[in-house]
Amino acid sequence: MTTTLRAVLALTLLAGFYVLVGLVIAVAVAADVLFLTHPSHLAALKGVIVLTVAALALLRALFVVGRKKGVDDSYGRIVGPQDEPELWQEVTALAGAVGTAPPDEIRLVPDVNAAVMEETSWLGLRATRRRMFVGLPLLGLLTRSEIRSVLGHELGHYSGSHTRLGQPTYRGRVALIRTIGGLGNHPFVQRLFVWYAKLYFRISEAVSRRQELEADEFAVRIAGRHAASEALTKVHIAGAAWQAYGSEYLPLIGAAKARPTELYGGLRHLVSGQRERFLNEANSAETSPYDSHPSLPDRLAAIARLPESPVHVDDRPAATVLRDPAAAERAVEADIWSDEARALPALPWDELVARAMYNGANAEAVSDLLVAAQRIGGAPEPTLGGAFAAVTAGRIPELAAGLRELGWQGNGDDRGLVENVLTRAVQGVLIETGRARWTLSWAGPATLRDASGAEVVVKDAVARVIADPAASGELRALLEHHGVPAEHRPALLATQQ
Repeated sequence: MTTTLRAVLALTLLAGFYVLVGLVIAVAVAADVLFLTHPSHLAALKGVIVLTVAALALLRALFVVGRKKGVDDSYGRIVGPQDEPELWQEVTALAGAVGTAPPDEIRLVPDVNAAVMEETSWLGLRATRRRMFVGLPLLGLLTRSEIRSVLGHELGHYSGSHTRLGQPTYRGRVALIRTIGGLGNHPFVQRLFVWYAKLYFRISEAVSRRQELEADEFAVRIAGRHAASEALTKVHIAGAAWQAYGSEYLPLIGAAKARPTELYGGLRHLVSGQRERFLNEANSAETSPYDSHPSLPDRLAAIARLPESPVHVDDRPAATVLRDPAAAERAVEADIWSDEARALPALPWDELVARAMYNGANAEAVSDLLVAAQRIGGAPEPTLGGAFAAVTAGRIPELAAGLRELGWQGNGDDRGLVENVLTRAVQGVLIETGRARWTLSWAGPATLRDASGAEVVVKDAVARVIADPAASGELRALLEHHGVPAEHRPALLATQQ
């Protein structure tokens, strides 16, 4: 089936959705009229009520979806030809090369993505405004040839008239999803629309996947097979890295009470440090019938089958298409921070990670372990030595109980709980005394290292002490090796009496 026929079928199914809604509403109205004209059939009252409520839910869903929403003006930064002349020249030239008009608007956006959209009316028959979105992170990761491939791909969607169907298709998806969600109390009618939605999604997404492959053909024509393949691979890697960045690194902002001085600089370091991980993630993805894009391996295989295009290779950084890349990054980055985040101090990533790790993993452990040991030992003040004494005396269950009172969770495993907290506390003492520091690694987790750069491993020594309290001398020796006396009283506890 050709892309055109699939697209026609998708629009037909979209129209059919509204016909199906009309039929349900018509049946509900007919049932209401029938009951009102023959009120003696009280047994049918429950069915009439259910059908009427379902029809009202359908109307409500359509009303919500029908309210037209424009592009969020807070998303990204609009740059005109006077702001970024070289970017506009590049886009205009590429538009001519693929046989289409340039967009009316270009926005630099904070995400690892590039996209185009076209506002239309009359089910895509009339175009009103074209917008292009260029992900700023991509400009810091690609070459000029590779960004031409990406932009050529996006402009190819215009040339192939793919964007004409984008808005009505999207609105159809939203309408179906909202309709199904609104029918939660009407399982029979809901199952009917779920079946219809699956059919619609399978066909419309098949159209989208075919359009992506067609747009890749424009990318190859613009930049050649090598640049198109490299760009596609890098975009997938960067997309996986951006997700990891958001789940593994950016949450450290809260613990550090600081934000990074270079948001996108950190992303570039992460891509470099864990490229193979993200490449494997991208290559392992398989195409689902409900995916809007083919998998990376499928797209690369399709590109390899295309004829080569003689092109000039430009290995300059893609960011050189901007007048001032650093200023552009700062501007876009500033837009995504909340007011609360903007009020935080800005720190280099290594400082931010060191502060976040200590605050999140060590500070409370130092305080709570020593306080719990003081309570059960009756010492005049909380010290590390007091905690060692409690462990050596075999008072682990009491320590665990004290830690639970202070909010620690141990799943009933006293030894595991005390081992975890003692490990964190010893690390914290080494950090507080300046003998060690959490060190950032973009290739993996942060590690605790001393002034010489050697890794300080605390966990193994603590595990041996928990298993055999008589081995506490080994842990004391480790601290003394780093110049920390066992009777050390952390400054953090100065006000906790």
